[in-house]
Amino acid sequence: MIAALPVLAVLLVLGTWQVRRMHWKEAILTQLATAEHVAPVPLDTGVPQPWTRLLVAGRLDHDHEALLGAEVRGTRMGAQLVTPLLREGQPPLLVLRGWVPLDRTQPITRPADEVTVTGYVRQGEQAGWVAAKDDPVTRLFYTFDPAAIGQALGLAPVLPFGLVAMGDAIGSQLPVPATSLPKPENPHLGYALTWYGLAMTLVGVAVAFTWRRWKEAT
Repeated sequence: MIAALPVLAVLLVLGTWQVRRMHWKEAILTQLATAEHVAPVPLDTGVPQPWTRLLVAGRLDHDHEALLGAEVRGTRMGAQLVTPLLREGQPPLLVLRGWVPLDRTQPITRPADEVTVTGYVRQGEQAGWVAAKDDPVTRLFYTFDPAAIGQALGLAPVLPFGLVAMGDAIGSQLPVPATSLPKPENPHLGYALTWYGLAMTLVGVAVAFTWRRWKEAT
């Protein structure tokens, strides 16, 4: 019975961790649902809430493009095209314009005039210990850390968040923008019940074993 206590503790900790993850994911889903039903607003000088839909005008700095992540669509490997948006008297804003294949056979649309980008706020991230290593030389990044990306691209200090451009996918035109806000799943309740169920099973086995040993001793 005593030997089962450490295992029981681990199972309970894992179950509780999944419950916390469930509440965290529920808060994100609530934010997404709210943002989806609110009209885009102009970007002011403050830091907007995650997932806020914005309208931002400026000029895309195509000379300082970068790629972010790795994503397979169909049979083609690609990444998100990140382009700084320059605004008069304001810090650059990194815009995730959309997905582009790495083996490009068609050109990327690069508007030269001022544009107004509609999209949602993406928070900056910090690289985890299992994250792939960024390659600033080739401008390929795997962690969306605006400060690190901006510095690698030789930009002035950039805003601490990005803007994921939204629009309609038009034929084979590149990049392919996001068409909606993310819709992440929330499977953590099932995970929590699994860990708690294993804990209950362990308790039942331990009690049955102890009862049997007690009966044999008497």
